[in-house]
Amino acid sequence: MKIRWFGHACFSLESKGKILLIDPFDESVGYPIPDITPDVVLESHQHFDHAAHNLVKGDFELVRDPSAREVAGFAIKGYRSFHDEQHGSKRGDNILFEVTTPEGIRVLHCGDLGHMLSDDTIEKLKEPHVFMVPVGGVYTIEGKTAADLCRLISPSIVIPMHYKTPPLKIGLSSVDEFLEEFEDIEEKKDLTISSPAEIEEFRCKVIVLDYKQEA
Repeated sequence: MKIRWFGHACFSLESKGKILLIDPFDESVGYPIPDITPDVVLESHQHFDHAAHNLVKGDFELVRDPSAREVAGFAIKGYRSFHDEQHGSKRGDNILFEVTTPEGIRVLHCGDLGHMLSDDTIEKLKEPHVFMVPVGGVYTIEGKTAADLCRLISPSIVIPMHYKTPPLKIGLSSVDEFLEEFEDIEEKKDLTISSPAEIEEFRCKVIVLDYKQEA
């Protein structure tokens, strides 16, 4: 299974010849539109920087509700949450997507999570293999809260997302505050995991991915 980050909260999971894309953005965000043709697209909520499936190539299945299902070999389940700390009254609802790949790798994508999760939800989500968490604050949890959540969720690998980079046209904080909370940090172009056993010995290892697409 290969994970690529296209910037903001947009990732692809590629496994067994199938591609799942999460939270595609539009041109106003600042990053290039992902040049891929997915089999399934997930959208955590319907804001322009997470729901631009109209710009995605191909004939794909669109998932934007938390109902459990299997699509193209990916087992998908959603958990309702909020885009803010006031039960959605400021920015609406948000879905945390849990995706299990054909290899059995559990990937948890937080979307635009705006609050600390309840103990009950944390218990349901504990110990995913990969945890994608927003860290840039302003519209989501900020770096320190994201780090606290990582320690509670206890994933093998953490991938920070939704933070300020040079091309981003949305005012967010950088990844720096989040990274200050960890020691085991590695930068990679993309992330390939062959099986759960390959990473199960890790605990909150932070992988900072590169948003730049190949020319």
